[in-house]
Amino acid sequence: MEPNGQPIIAVLGLGYIGCVSAACLAKLGYRVIGIDRDVHKVESVRSGQAPFYEPGLQDLVRAGIESRALSATTSLSEGIREADVAFVCVGTPSERNGNLGLDQLRRVVGEISAELSGRTKPLIVAIRSTVFPGTCEHVVTPALGEFPGVAVVSNPEFLREGIAVQDFMEPSLVVVGGSDLRAVKRVAELYAPLGVSACQVSLRTAEMIKYACNAFHAVKISFANEIGALCSKLEVDSREVMDTLCEDVKLNVSKAYLKPGFAFGGSCLPKDLRALTYRANQLDLKLPLLESAMPSNEQHLKRAIELVMDLPSNRIGVIGLAFKENTDDLRESPVVAMLEYLIGKGREIRVFDPHIRIEDLYGSNKNFVLQTIPHIGRLMDKSLDQLLGWADFLVIAQKQSPQAADRIESSGLAVLDLVGTGLTKEGLVAHNS
Repeated sequence: MEPNGQPIIAVLGLGYIGCVSAACLAKLGYRVIGIDRDVHKVESVRSGQAPFYEPGLQDLVRAGIESRALSATTSLSEGIREADVAFVCVGTPSERNGNLGLDQLRRVVGEISAELSGRTKPLIVAIRSTVFPGTCEHVVTPALGEFPGVAVVSNPEFLREGIAVQDFMEPSLVVVGGSDLRAVKRVAELYAPLGVSACQVSLRTAEMIKYACNAFHAVKISFANEIGALCSKLEVDSREVMDTLCEDVKLNVSKAYLKPGFAFGGSCLPKDLRALTYRANQLDLKLPLLESAMPSNEQHLKRAIELVMDLPSNRIGVIGLAFKENTDDLRESPVVAMLEYLIGKGREIRVFDPHIRIEDLYGSNKNFVLQTIPHIGRLMDKSLDQLLGWADFLVIAQKQSPQAADRIESSGLAVLDLVGTGLTKEGLVAHNS
């Protein structure tokens, strides 16, 4: 505890969620210690650099280091020694069968347990990693339960890559769950400077709400894409249909994700859908809608590939490689799968993404793309102008900034927009031809 009564916070894991959480908590005025085994991430933070691209994160990390509110270490022992709250932000990737991989969580919880012997200072362990309902009870608590001063809560994150800093600082939802009501309230109060009232719920509810949210997002995307595909067959303007549908904010809920566009990808939606359907199958429970979301997404990707294959040219410039704009995350990016197919069919491909330099990638992010397209580095252009000067046709696979959109339009090249029109003929625009 700081002299001013503010808690000291440790953040275990400096990936997309952990680093953003650490930098934003430091911005709120807390003393935050980021912990990671990855020397590169720790050294980046110590030098005031974000270890990956995320809008606004670089400035927050630099400000946190300069103010000494934020620090980083590879030593878990050093990091949690003075901590009052330890946020666990490690990865929970998919296993081959769709189950959730808890190896990193088990390792970190075991390491925390090894540091608690003789500790007298209370500690709240807050799990921000996405985990099945019951994980805190059956995995985390048993490892820490013998220490009476330790409480476990679930505090799932709702951060979207590309706008994660904004999502943290202007949250649409904050959830804290646990059986120790004092610990739940303590973690909920950390978000008070944001002017938001956290939903204080049971432990399993907190774990489950993240899956419910991500499953709903994935279903909304798939729904909008299937409506867009049907509209194309019926010669109906899919944008007009969905924009009108979204006018009903009373019954149709929210405009978020309800726009026909490209297939979804990334490290959350596919993983969480697979995990939910895996667990449902274990329980002999059929969830037809959720089970159909991934096949629907795959069919939507196939439709995109067919449209690109129909282009009357082999020299195709693709703008966007990450699974969405404003991130360098390539994990399960539908663009990578599309490129693999096009290259296999002999198309000449060049790619530009403003936030990706292959030589700067590392870890699972780099492994994913290199396992699929080992020579991807040779296909990457360093600037949009370089790509525009080479291509005969452009394929837009990410939302573009106004400046980039103007540059693309002024190039005079024909454009197939996979993002803004739901993969219909509406998206094929031949400029100046």
